[in-house]
Amino acid sequence: MSGFPAGFLWGAATSAYQVEGSPLADGAGPSNWHVFAHTPGRTHEGQTGDEACDHYRRWRGDVDLMRTLGLGAYRFSISWSRVLPAGTGQVNGPGLDFYDRLVDALLEAGIEPCPTLYHWDLPHALDGRSGWLNPDSAQWFADYAQAVWRRLGDRVGRWATLNEPWVIVDAGYLHGTHAPGRASTHDAPRAAHNLLRAHGTAVRAYRALPAAQRAQGTGTIGIVVNIEPKDAATGREADLAAARRADASMNRYYLDALRLGRYPQELAEIFGADWPGYAADDPAAEFALIGEPIDFLGVNYYTRSVNRHDPEAKPVCASPVPQPGAEYTDLGWEVHPDSLRRVLCWIRERYGEIPLYITENGAAFPDPEPVPGAGPGGRARLADPRRVAYFRSHLAAVREALAQGVDVRGYFAWSLLDNYEWACGYAKRFGLVAVDFATQERTVKDSGWFYRDVIAGGGEIPES
Repeated sequence: MSGFPAGFLWGAATSAYQVEGSPLADGAGPSNWHVFAHTPGRTHEGQTGDEACDHYRRWRGDVDLMRTLGLGAYRFSISWSRVLPAGTGQVNGPGLDFYDRLVDALLEAGIEPCPTLYHWDLPHALDGRSGWLNPDSAQWFADYAQAVWRRLGDRVGRWATLNEPWVIVDAGYLHGTHAPGRASTHDAPRAAHNLLRAHGTAVRAYRALPAAQRAQGTGTIGIVVNIEPKDAATGREADLAAARRADASMNRYYLDALRLGRYPQELAEIFGADWPGYAADDPAAEFALIGEPIDFLGVNYYTRSVNRHDPEAKPVCASPVPQPGAEYTDLGWEVHPDSLRRVLCWIRERYGEIPLYITENGAAFPDPEPVPGAGPGGRARLADPRRVAYFRSHLAAVREALAQGVDVRGYFAWSLLDNYEWACGYAKRFGLVAVDFATQERTVKDSGWFYRDVIAGGGEIPES
């Protein structure tokens, strides 16, 4: 027995700005990421997502690759600015046509489409209206979602609203390393609250749709959060408190609001005078909206961090401490598979029973050049043993969580393709499939073939 239940969903994931390219094609408007990436000094070597993996034009071949790997599902995101170039108002039909064709091709290939409505790329026009700082953003988002559902909702039965609100806020509004490039302790909690309100407003709108626009009434909706256990570097109270603050700012911030109807008390300490409290006249109504019941929770897991008190690392005042003898990825993230099991068990213990999907899990490692003719069927081969080992150990951790009774229903490898890794440009590679960005040639890595074998075996994890 593999330890994975029948019907377990095996997939891989990407996001629009990271893979599509052609960001202004067919009437699309610029996103905040398009503008950010074109701003000097913002990204590695000034690299942009203008071409990325050219998935916008090469999607048919990429669907064939998914079929080759035996994927049961493909998690992708929809570009808001393709659908609504001004963020609100007139729908851009050709932009929706792309996703319409993609959904039909996936279904024809026997692959479930699993779209995320927002993976960090806000229409630039809405940034000009204060973006996620504007309380109207919740309704903007719901209106955009409804435009998508009117076109795709009859065939797509599994939707995620937001991807990783913590990253949107921490990198985009608190530290300014991602779009829109703000760095403000005043702005960050207000953007977080509006993101959560947007999620809740969209969930309510989805529930109100006609059955035909909710996959004949069977459609489901959830949200995706990234979770990272925060351990203390020592038993000193200062380090223990630092770990609690780090946990509150990343993990409990969003899940407490979504599932418990409150924000962690540590946030007032972290943000000080900039903490807005409930940021509303009617906190009960606000949290009822934020906590609108969801059908599943997506969990993105990559690493843990071990924290010490650091008064210079404001506002959380916690810094990660490298662990002797540990393996680290190309992004400096510790490889710690048991923390994935811990995350899944912790969610159940703190927030109760809810279906969980691992919506992202993977590792960036340097890859060698492909060797022509050395792979299966005379294809080129790219050996990436460290990534294979990462997937093997983390899939085993998911299996252990299942054995402990956690309701995990699917796993999506990050990512299907080497892609544009945000501010890191093309320097970091996560893909099951290598992309030569000069030629756009695809090569399935050993990790891709490994994952194919796991899927074909119903979750049996090959040892070699």
